[in-house]
Amino acid sequence: MAAAAVIVVLAGCAPQVAPATSTPTPVVTSAAPTPKPTAASVFIPGGTAAANKVFFDKVNAQTIQAAGGSPDGPAFITALRTAGFPVDVMEVTQDITTVGVKADSIQFSVKMADACLVGQWGAVVGYVSVTAPVLSTGKCLIGETRTIDF
Repeated sequence: MAAAAVIVVLAGCAPQVAPATSTPTPVVTSAAPTPKPTAASVFIPGGTAAANKVFFDKVNAQTIQAAGGSPDGPAFITALRTAGFPVDVMEVTQDITTVGVKADSIQFSVKMADACLVGQWGAVVGYVSVTAPVLSTGKCLIGETRTIDF
């Protein structure tokens, strides 16, 4: 009895086959277009923060992995510079506190034409990023930042 009930239930789940149509489907044969670089694969100079965010995140994820999960500010800045982001529009916070211990988290940013790409890394929170408006100071980060001389 139970087997019959299962068969009835499963019969209701069987896919319905559409009736064949007499109109033939045209076949198009042409070479596939060469894919264009996407926002995820390259830095777009002069592009918006939104257009570059996926790439920004990709570079930062690679930096975290390359550093064994313990990158510092210079590691992020160096990787972003190597990836094409201009260093003169970057900011990074200190990664050592005033008492000489490793900071719980660091923030770093790249000011784009329209907004800021802001990343944060910390062992407790992990990596997060946002696009944010440029501050009235013309900068992306609030407070004291580290001089990028590396």
